[in-house]
This record gives sequence, C-alpha cells and structure tokens, in this order.
Amino acid sequence: MENGFIVVDDDEILETAPEENGDGSNKPVSKEIFDWIDTIVIALVAVVLIFTFFFRIATIVGPSMQNTLYSGERVIISGFNYEPEYGDIVVISRNTNNAVGNVENGREPIIKRVIATEGQWVDIDFKKGVVYVGEDPAHLEPLKEPYTKTLTTRKWDVDFPVYVEDNCVFVLGDNRNDSLDSRSSSIGDGGLVDKRYILGKAIYRIWPFDAFGGF
Repeated sequence: MENGFIVVDDDEILETAPEENGDGSNKPVSKEIFDWIDTIVIALVAVVLIFTFFFRIATIVGPSMQNTLYSGERVIISGFNYEPEYGDIVVISRNTNNAVGNVENGREPIIKRVIATEGQWVDIDFKKGVVYVGEDPAHLEPLKEPYTKTLTTRKWDVDFPVYVEDNCVFVLGDNRNDSLDSRSSSIGDGGLVDKRYILGKAIYRIWPFDAFGGF
C-alpha cells in the first residue's frame, strides 16, 4: 500500500483567513484534512493490532479440504481463547515454535477438520468408508459427515481404534482420499495433534468474494 503525504505551507496558513465550512464553523480546511488523516491512521493501526493478536489470514494450498475449501481460497482464522470442538476447521502448525512465519524444512501449516477431542476413541471401517467416534471403544457411533467429498476408504499407517490423549485432537481432511491427516503418523504425534500447535479456527472465507461467509 502506498503512503500519501500532504505538505502544507505554514506561512500561508498564518496569512490566510479561515474559511467557513458548510456547517458555519471557522475550522481551517487544512485542520479538517489532518483530522481525517488522524482518523484513518488510528483505524489502520487498530486493524493491524487486531490481526496481529486476534486474527490471521490463511491461504488454502492443495485439495485436501474439498469440497469445503479449494486451493487459493483465503480464510480468517482466530485462536483467541479457542478450545477445539468437533467439526471445527483448524490450521495446524507443523514446525517447532508454532509460528507461521518460521516454517522449518518446508513443513507448511495444514488445514483440517476436528473429528475427535481428548478422551474420545476413533475407529474407521475402511471397507465401508465410515468413521466412528465415542468415549466407549465398545460402543462407538458412526459420524454423519455431509461435508466430505469422498468416503473414508484410504488408510495410511496408523492402526485403529485410536484413543485421543489429553490436550490432543484427531483431524481429517474433507477430501478423505486425498488428505494427509491423523491417519498418518507423520502428522503430530502418531497422528494426534497437540492443541498447542493449533494456530486457530477458520471462521470466515474472505476470498473469492462470491464465496464470502462463515462455515
């Protein structure tokens, strides 16, 4: 963004009689201009602070969240006072210091959907493509998943059923047969993602404009 500057000759201000504004006041035009600039600067600073401490913008890369999100789309994520819940779409850091700006070894953050939280069990019937979740491994309930592009028929190297440890979540991509997620031991700790590495929940899609809105 380019910065614009307005230069005012002080001598001219001293020698020129103040002009009346439309409201009958004698407020100089130059003073009104500076008031507007001051308002704009304050607004910009507020936006920067909000997006620094409360929100981030993430760009989707890859097909793993289709048909919910497509590569190139942009979303706003928020991690402020956030506790993961089933169905949340979250951005997960895959580097050691949990910072988007310091990605190590090309391990970019990933975006997935929370399927289970701590204290729950997850099992998958890969023949039927059905995911089961519950707190009792003997009585798991099949999930109704209208958001998925495909059934869950692809298996990676994690053995099921899986117990979600404390302070962890189990995540899957919506495009189940084209997603590296908690079915793989390369994600998190044996497939489980520590909540400390969740950068935030996706709350709004802001690009493209014709798809703007919440999830």
